[in-house]
Amino acid sequence: MSFKCLIIDDEPLARELLETYVLKIPDFEIAASCSSAIEASTILSSTQIDLLFLDIEMPVLKGTDFFKNLIHKPEVIFTTAYRDYALDGFELNALDYLLKPVFFERFFLAIQKFLKKRQTMHGIFIEEIPENKGSYLFVNKAKKQIKIVFDDVLYVESLKDYIKIHLHEKEAVMVKESISAFEKRIDQRFIRLHRSYIVNSEKITAYTKNDVEVGQIEIPIGNNYKDNMLPFLKSVKPYS
Repeated sequence: MSFKCLIIDDEPLARELLETYVLKIPDFEIAASCSSAIEASTILSSTQIDLLFLDIEMPVLKGTDFFKNLIHKPEVIFTTAYRDYALDGFELNALDYLLKPVFFERFFLAIQKFLKKRQTMHGIFIEEIPENKGSYLFVNKAKKQIKIVFDDVLYVESLKDYIKIHLHEKEAVMVKESISAFEKRIDQRFIRLHRSYIVNSEKITAYTKNDVEVGQIEIPIGNNYKDNMLPFLKSVKPYS
């Protein structure tokens, strides 16, 4: 079984990066790579596309507007440099949302989601790609690469030039990295709700309009994040 992918992005380097990633995955092929939604319309009308990698912020026609108007919608993974568009992606039932620059480990996780959904929809077994690289990352500490498993992360705290990664039943890990750089390396379960905090949404046990709780820890929601965060939090099932 082979899956055809269509890449739409007005940035040549962004297209090239995704093309490189797709070619690394067995049974996935690139049907076409386009610089605009208008160009992609012709391809979609003549070719069966299984998976669409679609940039949101493009000239002439935004990716979200283009996707809304498609009659036959393939599975879509939105790509963008702006996290504020995440809610737009969720509302359009996007398979996933990748923040630029896209790291391969994060791309890999999105591919796994596509495969699992296909398996569920068609009632067939699709063998998952070995080595679930999308479930963890490595951070540099004292010249050593430390493995951080996403399921273990409760929240991430910014401390000037460092971040402190708080883990479930494990000692927190402090590394020299900005919280913005770390944010780009993690998946959609993590939400930035304050300039100094990122939270694993799967670990939220309660929330108000001003803060979220992860166990006994209260984490504030920044004023600049409330408009986007509150609708998202209402869609999240609290962890128990």
